[in-house]
Amino acid sequence: MSEKKTVFWYEFAGMFFIIILGSMLHFTFELAVNESVWEHLKLGFWPTLLYLIFEYRYLYKRTNNFFFAKAICICAIMLIIPTIFYSYTIFIEENLIIDISSFIFAIIIGQLFSYKLLTFRKLSDRLSLVSLVSIVVLAIAFVVFTFYPPQITLFQDPITGDYGIINHSH
Repeated sequence: MSEKKTVFWYEFAGMFFIIILGSMLHFTFELAVNESVWEHLKLGFWPTLLYLIFEYRYLYKRTNNFFFAKAICICAIMLIIPTIFYSYTIFIEENLIIDISSFIFAIIIGQLFSYKLLTFRKLSDRLSLVSLVSIVVLAIAFVVFTFYPPQITLFQDPITGDYGIINHSH
């Protein structure tokens, strides 16, 4: 099998892994902080990060731009989900089917970007370093903002009006 096909199948499998694990995480209510858009972004981020760690072993040396590809994948997911959510909720009430579809769409687009960048010509090593640092900073932000979220709509639970975990009661 060619390298491009191998990478394609890893990214294709990643779509299913991320979608399934992200969906399972959504239904672990005991672990949920709240129903904010920020918390829903975690459903895409953490499974993608876990799959990144798995793929690193098999693809890092066989591909180009590994950390850049993964950072762009994560950025795509984090941009698509809230863009769709805030766009459609201007016109209609929140809709679970649209939310789930946007999650799946975001994962597919993110993984496709990842595939394209992994099989693209080698880019700058600095770009890889900046990308790796960005992923780490984002992981830290997901943890810190769980406890100390900014008081903006992205972090507000639409059901309770609360922010973060400190004021949240299960």
